[in-house]
Amino acid sequence: MASGGGNNRNGTHRNSLKGTTTTSTVSTDKPLSVNSNPSKPAFKNKSSPLTGASSGLRKSSPGSLGGGAAKDDAGVPGRVRVAVRLRPRNAEESVADADFADCVELQPELKRLKLRKNNWDTDTYEFDEVLTEFASQKRVYEVVAKPVVEGVLDGYNGTIMAYGQTGTGKTYTLGRLGEEDTANRGIMVRAMEDILAEVSPEIDSVLVSYLQLYMESLQDLLDPTNDNISIVEEPKSGDVSLPGATLVEIRDQQSFLELLRLGEAHRHAANTKLNTESSRSHALLMVHVKRTVKGREPAHSSDNGNSTSMARSLRPPLVRKGKLVVVDLAGSERIDKSGSDGHTREEAKSINLSLSALGKCINALAENSAHVPVRDSKLTRLLRDSFGGTARTSLVITVGPSPRHRGETASTIMFGQRAMKVENMLKLKEEFDYKSLARRLDIQLDKLIMEHERKQKAFEVEIERMTAEAQNRISEAERNYADAVEKERLKYQKDYMESIKKLEEKWMMNQQNQGNERKEQMVHIAEEVAEVKKLLSKETSLRKAAEEEVDNLKSQLAQLKMSEASANSEILKLRKMVEDEVCQKEKLEGEISMLQSQLLHLSFEADETRKRLDRGGPGKVPGRLDSPVSQVRSQLKDSGNGEKASVAKLFEQVGLQKILSLLEAEDADVRIHAVKVVANLAAEETNQQKIVEAGGLKSLLMLLGSSDDETIHRVAAGAIANLAMNEKNQELIMSQGGISLLSTTASHAKDPQTLRMVAGAIANLCGNDKLQTKLRGEGGIKALLEIVKCGHPDVLAQVARGIANFAKCESRASTQGSKTGRSLLIEDGALPWIVQNANSDASPIRRHNELALCHLAQHEVNAKDMISEGALWELVRISQDCPREDIRTLAHRTLASSPDFIAGLKRLRINY
Repeated sequence: MASGGGNNRNGTHRNSLKGTTTTSTVSTDKPLSVNSNPSKPAFKNKSSPLTGASSGLRKSSPGSLGGGAAKDDAGVPGRVRVAVRLRPRNAEESVADADFADCVELQPELKRLKLRKNNWDTDTYEFDEVLTEFASQKRVYEVVAKPVVEGVLDGYNGTIMAYGQTGTGKTYTLGRLGEEDTANRGIMVRAMEDILAEVSPEIDSVLVSYLQLYMESLQDLLDPTNDNISIVEEPKSGDVSLPGATLVEIRDQQSFLELLRLGEAHRHAANTKLNTESSRSHALLMVHVKRTVKGREPAHSSDNGNSTSMARSLRPPLVRKGKLVVVDLAGSERIDKSGSDGHTREEAKSINLSLSALGKCINALAENSAHVPVRDSKLTRLLRDSFGGTARTSLVITVGPSPRHRGETASTIMFGQRAMKVENMLKLKEEFDYKSLARRLDIQLDKLIMEHERKQKAFEVEIERMTAEAQNRISEAERNYADAVEKERLKYQKDYMESIKKLEEKWMMNQQNQGNERKEQMVHIAEEVAEVKKLLSKETSLRKAAEEEVDNLKSQLAQLKMSEASANSEILKLRKMVEDEVCQKEKLEGEISMLQSQLLHLSFEADETRKRLDRGGPGKVPGRLDSPVSQVRSQLKDSGNGEKASVAKLFEQVGLQKILSLLEAEDADVRIHAVKVVANLAAEETNQQKIVEAGGLKSLLMLLGSSDDETIHRVAAGAIANLAMNEKNQELIMSQGGISLLSTTASHAKDPQTLRMVAGAIANLCGNDKLQTKLRGEGGIKALLEIVKCGHPDVLAQVARGIANFAKCESRASTQGSKTGRSLLIEDGALPWIVQNANSDASPIRRHNELALCHLAQHEVNAKDMISEGALWELVRISQDCPREDIRTLAHRTLASSPDFIAGLKRLRINY
């Protein structure tokens, strides 16, 4: 802050609001129909006759304040509207000017102001609005600011500015908070109330910057350390942007009031003869409003009656962006009247110079001059769009009644009269929200893929059912045929054998009876033979019938086989259809991948642009993140020699076994003190082996599983993290179910320090090559990914260290040939988190994630997954911008040696 006459209003306090940066977007301009009153000519009155002064309107030209806009954009003229407000007499004027009449007389019904030169001569001026000293703040807002605010909500830029002598009520009109009486709220507060009432928090956004122009230095009132903000002008559109200014998103009126209080506390003010709290800087409040237009076609799209529903579904949402600039100019003053001296005198000179530059620009615009001296002051550069540009501008000039200040009052009135002759070209700011469209298309694609997979699965189940049914029917027919044939064969064989047996018996009887009855018996035998022949013929006919039945069954079997062949051909057709669907799916996925790559390319270019703009100052690279072991050791060192001596003495007198037995005590306080002692002992490498041999590791793991006290969990996890520094102890921890216990502890922990200790223990285990598969199988990686939900930077640093250790071991195993296939980290879904935090503001998180990406990229089988998740962009950034040379070299070598990465760079048109 400057010394001397300048000081901070209402004291100073720390800025707790977080700033955001803006990114430029391509917008489309469209004219707005402006229902504004036609300009009225200003006139002077020497006596009673009224003579009209020149009131010619001026359109924006290449030399005007807003002359940088594109010539082809359509616009609608909108003249600068000017209102005059009279301040009532203050206490000092009531005494000093008691014998004199006011130098100003208002005629609000005629919108006229009379300025007395003497008792018989007056000058008369006409304005868009004339507000008396009795006009309420609400009335001032409705006639001056509300039309501008409504235009901003419709997508137009708008400016509200107060101009006048110091002490005439400019800050009261614009920036009054109305904390004691809400009726005294100024234009800033009332404008934000109307904006928040019209926007939707879910889809719209309101961003605010609060700045001051002090001694030709543009400073951030929300971040006092940012005291030299540069002004950037777009060469094509002529728009003015402030890339270094803090942008705060506003969700409710209370947060906006807190922002105004913070800004006013940092604004320069001083005590002068004319004003006890005189503003020594020009204040600018910038409100950026982004609204999504629902239920209508974009203003610049052509009507097409044959547009399909698919085209309508692919149409991106329409977004309108408006910017409201509220300017509280510092008051013009004469040094002999204000009594300024020293630094306050220099401040007054700077204020008068900037106001003079603004007046020269207004004069040039009013007179249609070919040259407008915009670059004479930073104030005129900031107000390029307000006078002669594309914004709707409303100016309120404030005057006092005292005849002692008639010269300043006349100068203010003439400034307003000249400003009324300036005409702006209002332009609508519209753009398409392609990111929202991409998200909607991703959701639709996921639904189509799920529906396709569901139909494919149902089709495969139906094919399997039909095949099984056909096989069952064929098997049943073959079984029935075999059973029938066997049954008939057995029946005929049995009848045949019985017939032969009877014949043999009879023949034997006939051989024994060779007497007189032989002839008769022979006749009888002949009859029997005839009967047998008859039976044989009958059996033959039955056999033929059986053979016919067999032939019939064979024909049925052939028909079943033909049906099976037909079913198989149908199956082939369905499989071909499935393959066609798969090809179509791959084609759609390729198109989506191309769109995502283009979006990533655009994001990369935007990031590169932002980095080039912000690369002016030296960056601060945080030191390395210590593991929980080193942090515990540092705590023990800081605790002093007394605590070391007491722990060592306790260890010698009581003994390790006694201390470990206290871990199972019934008293919770005893267990807490015992586990703290064990943790302190475990911080020393000389004690770690003794603790493990005495069963201390097992006791600590049992304590994690049995205790519900989070303090015990935190200290026990820290002790386990210390013991896990030893490779032999790591194997013991894994064999005794340590990962499962640590994961359970993390899922129930609420304290970030507990999560940090657990993450540190798992991170140490991740550095063991032999335990990779087992650690992943017991849920170690998923436990780390659950821990990141905490969001604490120290916790995230330990998680990133564990992932980097795991990726390093995997890379080493892949190089040695002991591991093949994709990374276990990618299979467990860790890659999106690594990519998201590879460019974290916290140096430890960023460094470990950059190492993890480089180690994953060394194995070619991971390349496609990394490209699809956007890791390629991060590898390019690491190879170019990483402060550590070894990581930068590793990333560069990996990109240059991977065919998939090289192909991805060519596809995305990245010159590398």
